[in-house]
Amino acid sequence: MDETQLRAVLGEPAELVKKKIADRLNPLTRQFVERSPFVVVATGRPDGGLDVSPRGDPAGFVRILDERTLLLPDRPGNKLADTLTNLLGDDRIALLFLIPGVNDTFRVNGRARIVDDPELLAASAVEGKAPKLGLLVEVEEAYTQCPKALLRSELWNPERHVERSELPSSGEILRAVADPELDVEDYEDARTERYRRREGFY
Repeated sequence: MDETQLRAVLGEPAELVKKKIADRLNPLTRQFVERSPFVVVATGRPDGGLDVSPRGDPAGFVRILDERTLLLPDRPGNKLADTLTNLLGDDRIALLFLIPGVNDTFRVNGRARIVDDPELLAASAVEGKAPKLGLLVEVEEAYTQCPKALLRSELWNPERHVERSELPSSGEILRAVADPELDVEDYEDARTERYRRREGFY
């Protein structure tokens, strides 16, 4: 299928929809970044693959340096560092901001580079710990996304929430794919205790 065939099925977006895509934030759209505690980050691997990774912190953790520049702090993780290593070879980045209870989302597409300037990152400290690295994002496209996906999924409806116990645990998955000798109960207990102490959060 080429785009002509695709458009024959879908039709064309309305002019108003086309015009909503801006190349910077404004006093209205910046509020979606300031109130968001969660963002999904998409990057591309040099080998052509893709990666999507969640990031979360207190609301406003993605700092607005100016209308065309964002700073996304990098917190401790499992050290696979997919997003960071991807950006070393391909600086394209896409962000999807979510706000609990709000069905509209906010999208930013642009370019990013890794920064390690302690002075720049100091304001991103949480619980007294500043990140060692951050992503400086140059905004190329910024726009709200209509709420249909969240309305259809009823994402914020507590009656639709799933009990974690209904799904396989992380330990069970690790044992199945990585280590058949893994003691799942010990693994889960240790992880729960680390999270209770917020070890490695910041």
